[in-house]
Amino acid sequence: MGVQYSITGEGAEAIAASVEEGIAQGALAPGAVLPPIRGLAQQLGVNPNTVAAAYRLLRDRGAVESSGRRGTRVRDRPATTPRSLRGLAVPPDVRDLSTGNPNPALLPTVAAASGSVVLYGHPPIAPALADHVAAELAAEGVPADHLAVTSGALDAIERVLAAHLRPGDRVAVEDPGWPNLLDLLGALGLTPEPVGVDDDGPLPADLARALGRGVRAVVVTSRAQNPTGAAVTADRADTLRVLLEGSDVLLVEDDHCAAIAGVPLHPLAGVTRHWAFIRSVAKAYGPDLRLAVLAGDRRTVERVQGRLRLGPGWVSHLLQNIATEMWRDAATTQRVADAEAAYGAARSGLCAALADRGVAAHGRSGLNVWIPVPDEAVAMTALFAAGWAAAPGARFRLRSAPGLRITIAELAPDDIAPLADAVAAAVRGPGRASV
Repeated sequence: MGVQYSITGEGAEAIAASVEEGIAQGALAPGAVLPPIRGLAQQLGVNPNTVAAAYRLLRDRGAVESSGRRGTRVRDRPATTPRSLRGLAVPPDVRDLSTGNPNPALLPTVAAASGSVVLYGHPPIAPALADHVAAELAAEGVPADHLAVTSGALDAIERVLAAHLRPGDRVAVEDPGWPNLLDLLGALGLTPEPVGVDDDGPLPADLARALGRGVRAVVVTSRAQNPTGAAVTADRADTLRVLLEGSDVLLVEDDHCAAIAGVPLHPLAGVTRHWAFIRSVAKAYGPDLRLAVLAGDRRTVERVQGRLRLGPGWVSHLLQNIATEMWRDAATTQRVADAEAAYGAARSGLCAALADRGVAAHGRSGLNVWIPVPDEAVAMTALFAAGWAAAPGARFRLRSAPGLRITIAELAPDDIAPLADAVAAAVRGPGRASV
């Protein structure tokens, strides 16, 4: 059904702004179909090319997507809509396990930064941070001759993709996968090519199929994959390297949960001509640090640094020094290790409890557990009624089967059994026999 909101404007920018206002107000909901170009042009008394230009602007801004015969629709999570309008409405008496956040009580204390004053013209990377990260990555098998620092993992991914790709290019992404990445691809005008995942990482047959379809880039989550908790194993990494070796495809690895993933790293870095390996501090040390380190081939890193110079210039050395001091501090390192152990106990405890109740669940690493369900709406409603909220799988899926994501970060041991009971009942749904 078409939209009821009255779009106004005479020029492309004004028409696009009117649609954005409707999205921001909630009058144009996710999935709403915008009027056909010729129909809206006739209604507004403008040339169809003007409406087409407005729709292009909206696509470039990540607000809408074109779906062939299905027309132009508001994106599931339009980039122009405040995030507060997209979240779950969780009542106060319901435990919210949908956020994907780390447990604030397990984050280390952020100390004041030290270091000399940094002025224009200084190197963009603090020498102490560069030395520490280069040694750490090299010890894990990631070439670290060329480094850059960005404002978090998604900022790094965007800069790497923009350094090599153009609108219309296809990008292989995990399915289910990180919603923010899927939104970013839409905003950049890139087309996602879904690659299925199991507990060991991207499925080789799906990746081979995507490469055969001409993808220009591949994005892989090394471990703590969002939402499934998958982690690339040594055997899977060997298989993926064979598929990618010597290829001109751009390889992007996201290691966003490094210090608290709970499993070792098996990187693919360096197997293609152009590549980037990204490690951020958000999950282990605090999301507000907004810092990620990017290692890559010389050309990719040069392009990222060059574009940074034309924007923010560099990531604050205050943040870089804070991160370095936290990495080097023994007490902080122990606190992060304790958090990793707590997350691992909650994750494995919930998966084991669900298995005891006959419910399949996935969560090899990280902060989340993924639970396949027959019907997301039914399962979500049942969980709400039992006092729990999970993230609906539709946020993460392209073509993969339905599921729910549960963030385990704040689960206590006493929470596991009642949560597992509630999930088992929700998965079975009304009228299904107990296992």
